[in-house]
Amino acid sequence: MAKAPWNFGWIIVTVLGIGVVMPAARAGDRSISLTQAAPVLISNIQTVDAPESTLTASNEAQLDVVDQVTSVSQLSDIQPTDWAFQALQSLVERYGVIAGYPDQTYRGNRALTRYEFAAGLNAALNRIDELLAAGTADLVKKEDLAAVQKLQEEFAAELATLRGRVDALEVRAATLEKQQFSTTTKLVGEAIFAVVDLFGDASSNSPNRDQDNYNTTVSDRIRLNLLTSFSGKDLLFTRLQANNVIDPGPTAASGFTAPGNEARISFDQPIDDNSVAIQQLRYSFPLTDNVRVTLVGAGVSYVDIIDVINPLQSDSGGTISRFGRFSPLYRYGSGAGIATNISLSKSLKLELGYLAGEAENPSFGNGLFNGDYAALAQIVFSPGNLGKIAFTYVNAYNDNGLGHGTGSLLSNLSGRTVSSNSYGVEANFKLIKGLEVGGWVGYTSARSLTRGRRGDADIWNFALTLALPDLGKRGNLGGIIFGMQPRLTGSDRSIGLAQRRDSDTGFHLEAFYRYRINNNIAITPGIIWLTAPNHNDSNGDIVVGVLRTTFTF
Repeated sequence: MAKAPWNFGWIIVTVLGIGVVMPAARAGDRSISLTQAAPVLISNIQTVDAPESTLTASNEAQLDVVDQVTSVSQLSDIQPTDWAFQALQSLVERYGVIAGYPDQTYRGNRALTRYEFAAGLNAALNRIDELLAAGTADLVKKEDLAAVQKLQEEFAAELATLRGRVDALEVRAATLEKQQFSTTTKLVGEAIFAVVDLFGDASSNSPNRDQDNYNTTVSDRIRLNLLTSFSGKDLLFTRLQANNVIDPGPTAASGFTAPGNEARISFDQPIDDNSVAIQQLRYSFPLTDNVRVTLVGAGVSYVDIIDVINPLQSDSGGTISRFGRFSPLYRYGSGAGIATNISLSKSLKLELGYLAGEAENPSFGNGLFNGDYAALAQIVFSPGNLGKIAFTYVNAYNDNGLGHGTGSLLSNLSGRTVSSNSYGVEANFKLIKGLEVGGWVGYTSARSLTRGRRGDADIWNFALTLALPDLGKRGNLGGIIFGMQPRLTGSDRSIGLAQRRDSDTGFHLEAFYRYRINNNIAITPGIIWLTAPNHNDSNGDIVVGVLRTTFTF
């Protein structure tokens, strides 16, 4: 297509498109919003037959930052030798309007679609009507009107399509306004149905362990999450939950010596009678551009408000074990309190938190500062898109042991008032597309404060994780976890434990595969194999089989 014959039409469409930006916006013209991009959209008519597309978010961001110029020489990327120079110069001399970007560029080579050009043409036609109605028809030459008329005929189909799309959007918007649940709140629901069975020595309740008396169970967990925003940047999160999932672990009747917590699955909860309760309440908001604050009302643990650096951590779509979700250090505190996320740079952030387990109780030894608590500080380093590494410190006080609910019984120090200092390193790295490797190491130095049982104890745990996102198809997830659940490696004799350390070392091996049927349904079969449960070789291996179906709505 020759360039010259388009000059008249190009000039008039660009001029009138730019000139109509503000008047049309005030008039509420439905088709004019795209013409705010006139200096971008109407810059190269040779691209008018480009494939159909829509404006990207970055394009839209650019549209809001066009600046008025008074001379073509102000545009750094336009030279007198350019074929469009005279046309652009005419915009200034004849009409006194032209727009460019804040960096003093015009960006005339950006491609536009026929729909985008049609939107600009529609604006030009509206502007012509205004000029004629105002008696200023002499501002528009007869040749320009003829060119615009030809353009109108050429793009009649696109103009009709645009008007039809706008009409359809208006109808849909009106319907949504009438039927919406709330102007500020979005409801997100989740339902889990799970089949669980226990195999191996743990499934027997006879001394010789030659029977399988552990019955297969079917259980559920239902969550309704209310996501409320008052400013568009804040979030009030309220969760209602009902649950009847129980810990499938072995009992002493199975012949186990002091069974531990290793067999717990990821989605079991303390309240297991399917009664509905407010399980979580928190409110987060930006304090500054780099600081976000979260106020916690109830039921929150650190996994809900900070980065635990594990792509497998979801209890409904990731790991099937409690231990496999994240380092047990994050479990030392829950309840009410405050947390903040501070962005120190593009790749470095600081996370701080304080949670109190009995914040609502005013009695002696409880409350926000005198009862159970956990104070956390964490530095997270993100080197580009390669992954993350975090360094974590937790200072905690608990009236009844450490309370992490994983690992051996000895490692929980149950029945004792305990203060502790814990240190952890967590990491996850993206090796190639569809393959991520990570894990953690955690150490706790605990001190029993109970009268007559004072003493120190050391607890260690570690895990290695392998994540396979989009395995088989988009939305699927494969996962493998190998590690050692919390183990008491040594303690003072005065602490009064049955043993000063766990006698042996047991390991945790887990594999699962989440298969996404569609956007709302996923099925996750998985298996957990525990050697030397409770870190005691006298206990036979435990195998836990889980089939979890998750519905989201």
